[in-house]
Amino acid sequence: MADLSVSPDLLAAGPISPLSNMSSAQRERMRKTAEDFEASFLSQMLKPMFEGLKTDGPFGGGEAESTWRSFLIDAMAKQTVNAGGIGLADTVMAEMIKMQSEPAA
Repeated sequence: MADLSVSPDLLAAGPISPLSNMSSAQRERMRKTAEDFEASFLSQMLKPMFEGLKTDGPFGGGEAESTWRSFLIDAMAKQTVNAGGIGLADTVMAEMIKMQSEPAA
């Protein structure tokens, strides 16, 4: 029968998570930055969808519509992030945390 005792190495404290060293304000700021990046990315991806649309017609907004279109696209991107996004913010935040935990070169 094998010895079932626990190795002392397993009981030693593991590496401290970089998140545990951050205040909640720092985590919130980091999360906001990651979400802003995702919104910016989504905005750039949505722009080509609207490039070929004409703004004339009975319900078109004419020049005003084309002038304000970028604001509409930015708002759509932000709303997409607020609804859960595409997961880019989580990846960006994980990389930011990883970069913070690495020692300065």
